[in-house]
Amino acid sequence: RMFGRNAELSTIKDAYRRSAADGSEFVIISAASGYGKSLLAHEFGKHVLAGGGIFLSGKFDQLQQGKPFSALAFALDIYCGILLHDSGPSSKVAEIASKLRSSLGNEAYHLTKLIPNLASILEGPEILAINLNEDCGNAQKRLQYLLCQLLQAISSTFSAPVTLFLDDLQ
Repeated sequence: RMFGRNAELSTIKDAYRRSAADGSEFVIISAASGYGKSLLAHEFGKHVLAGGGIFLSGKFDQLQQGKPFSALAFALDIYCGILLHDSGPSSKVAEIASKLRSSLGNEAYHLTKLIPNLASILEGPEILAINLNEDCGNAQKRLQYLLCQLLQAISSTFSAPVTLFLDDLQ
C-alpha cells in the first residue's frame, strides 16, 4: 500500500489522460533510493490496467549492460508471454503477428533474439542472420525501429495506450 504520494500519483494520471487524448507524454519519477518510486509506478500501473491500457515494466540490471535494450526487451518478453498465456491462439495474437510481418517482413524475426516469447507469436523458425558487415550504428537504428514497430502493433491491435516503466534507469 502506498502512503503520502497521492499528489504525485495524480500528476502521473493527468499526464496519462493527456497522452491518451493527444498522443504521448514522458514522465520521469526521480528521487533518492528508498523513496518509493517503483511502488508509485506500479500503483499507477494498476490505474492503467483498470482503464484498459497496457502497462509494461522492465528493470535495468547492471549484469545485463552488454545486452542492448535489456529492460525494454524484458518488459516486452513478459508481455508477449502474458498474451500467449491469456489469449491462447486468439485473433489478437494473430493480428499482432500479421501486423509485424506486413510492416517488417522477415526483419521482425530479429526481435526474437531479444524477446524470445515473440517467436511463439510469430510462429516461425526462420530467424535471419545478422549482417556481420553492418556497422553498430545501423544495427542499433534498425533495432530501435523494430522495437517501435512492435509497440505500435501492440497498441493498435488493442486500441489501448501503452505505458512503459523502466526501473533503475541510470
